[in-house]
Formats: sequence, C-alpha cells, structure tokens
Amino acid sequence: MKTDIQHYGEDYQRFLGAIAPPIFEASNFAFSSYEEVEEFQKGEIDKFVYTRGGNPTIKLLETKIAMLEKGEACRAFSSGMGAITASILSLVKSGDHILCLRGVYNPTYEFISNYLNRFNISSTFVDGRDLDVVRSAIRPNTKLIYLESPNSFLFEVFDLRTISKIAKENGVYTIIDNTWATPYFQNPIEYGIDIVVHSASKYLGGHSDVVAGLVITNRELINGINRELHLLGGVIGPFEAWLILRGLRSLPARMEMHQSNALKIARFLDEHPRVVRVNYPGLPTNPYYKLAVSQLRGFSGLMSFELDGGERELRKFINSLKLFTIAVSWGGYESLVFPGKYGFSKDRADGVKLPPQLVRMSIGLESADDLIKDLDNALREAFN
Repeated sequence: MKTDIQHYGEDYQRFLGAIAPPIFEASNFAFSSYEEVEEFQKGEIDKFVYTRGGNPTIKLLETKIAMLEKGEACRAFSSGMGAITASILSLVKSGDHILCLRGVYNPTYEFISNYLNRFNISSTFVDGRDLDVVRSAIRPNTKLIYLESPNSFLFEVFDLRTISKIAKENGVYTIIDNTWATPYFQNPIEYGIDIVVHSASKYLGGHSDVVAGLVITNRELINGINRELHLLGGVIGPFEAWLILRGLRSLPARMEMHQSNALKIARFLDEHPRVVRVNYPGLPTNPYYKLAVSQLRGFSGLMSFELDGGERELRKFINSLKLFTIAVSWGGYESLVFPGKYGFSKDRADGVKLPPQLVRMSIGLESADDLIKDLDNALREAFN
C-alpha cells in the first residue's frame, strides 16, 4: 500500500512530465467538434465536460482512494457530510427504514433521526455490540445498516464480518464511516461492507487545511451516488482534491506516528490515578482489543478518557494544557483536546450517554514525551 499510494494512477506524460499532478482549476471542458458532442450524448465516448461531473484532478484522487479501499469506484465530495448524506439518499426512499448502530457522529445522527423524518424515512438506533439486537431490529422495510467502527467518542468496535453477513441475509445494504481507521489500517469492503465513507478533512488530508468527503463502493451502487452528486451539487473543488492528494503522500508515515504516540499516551493515562477509564481500542486492556486486532491493521490517534473529578477539575485540566489546542475535528498534524460532553446533542435516542468528565483527544505528530509531560502537568494542576 505504501508504494501504491505514491504511484497508483499516476501518468506523468499525460501532464507534460510533471511529477506533481497539476490542479485543473476549470469549470468546463471544450468539445473538439459538433460530432464529438453527438458521440458524448450517445454514450459512445467518455470525457470531461463540467467539473460537477468530473475533473482530471478530482479523478486522480478518486482513482487512488478506490484502490486503497479495495473498492471499484469512488466519488469525492465537498465535505464528509456531503459524502454521508449522498450515500444514504442513494439507497432510501419514502417508507424505508434505516438501522443505525449507536454512537455515530452527531450530524449523521441528526440527519438520520430528524432530517429524513420529513420524507417518511424512519430509523432505529441500537447497540451494535449485541448482534442478536441487530438481527431483531431489522424490519421488512429496512434498507440499510449504518455504522462507525470504531465510533468517535467512546471508540466502540463492532463485528464487521457478522454485521455484513446479517445484512446480506436480509437484503439490507451496509454503510460504514471509516474515517478513524483510514484505508491504511482498515478495509471494510473486504469484510462485506457495501459502501465506505470518509471525512477526508481528517487523516487523509492530514494538515487541518481542507474540508472534503469520499464515498467508495462497487460499480453498481456508484451510479446512485453519482446521481445524488450531480443533482445536489456537493462536488469537491479541484484545489481541495489536490490538497487531499498531497496529504495522501505522507499518510503511511503519519498514521504510524499517530499510532505510536497514541499508544504511549494511552498507556500513560491508563496507569494514572486520576483517570477512570481510557477509551482506545489499541490498548491490550481495552474490552474491544481482541475484535479490533482481527479487523484493524493498526490504530489511529483519536481517543478519549474519563477524569476522576468534576466540572472544576475538567475545566482546569483543559485550560492548563499547553501543547493541546482546544478545537473540534481531528486527524491533523497537531494535538487537539475537546470536552466530550459537547460532542452529542442532549436528546439523542441512541442510548449513548457520554460521561460528563469525558475528554476527547486527537494525538498529533509532536514528541510523545512532550505531550505526556503536558498531560501530566495539566492533571497535577487540575487536582491541586
């Protein structure tokens, strides 16, 4: 994969020998003749016409990502939510039912539970750790199962092989958000998942300077996703696609370092007397570790932990950190921290209750020793 990331889909002679692919910052593309217009309209040729439908820079990104995720096709979107909503809308219609495993990203939860209600599309949220509950929640009108694994606040891991098997036995599609693991550490399509989505704003971009989304699936299902992209217009810009391409070049090196730093920090926190629980599936003591290592080739840098204290200690801890920036999102080069209780809306019906003293951290590429020293000092300050 490390070699494929660098070279797959590249054709230097196509771009006058340029090693770095150019940015085709163009809205439309010329036909050479009236006859070429006719050939295109008849479906006899394939060419770039309008960037909402395709663009050389965007196409190179899509080609690389499809290969990395072991899929047949990929479409790029202007945000992760653009990718998620287009994937869901491509499969459901009025009267359908969506089964969603608990703990998903809050805007995804809002879209499935509230927004789609306007179109008579119902939803049920279940604890995906109990496979019998997943089976029993499927209805005759269930069209898809949506999940994240691991999810991004409590980092629960779900059995992808069995869930995809249950779905196929019932004629139900599956969609997974694979942003946490990236294709470098996990390929859900290999376990039978139908559609993979990413917020490319996170690890794939890797530099906190771009917002983008990706959908990967087979040649059949990509047709419905194409329709949503063309009609709703959530197309990524060529420059943003180029930024993701540039970020991909260093993905293996970055993910290895995110993992190394995160494991060191998770071990430090796991042994700290002021920490109740560490939520990181890469720890051998984590309840999801055995399942995680059967599905994942490695672990990223996002984790959470619960402080042994109250609101006062939580506030002092976060305000005392020097190297961790208080911010939403994750997956960039920098270490971030955010109070977990603000990650979910209060009235969520999926049964997930985030502990009030939950802290979510995105571990960046700084020195692990420096980050641990910063955490240790902040914990001392918080409990003084």
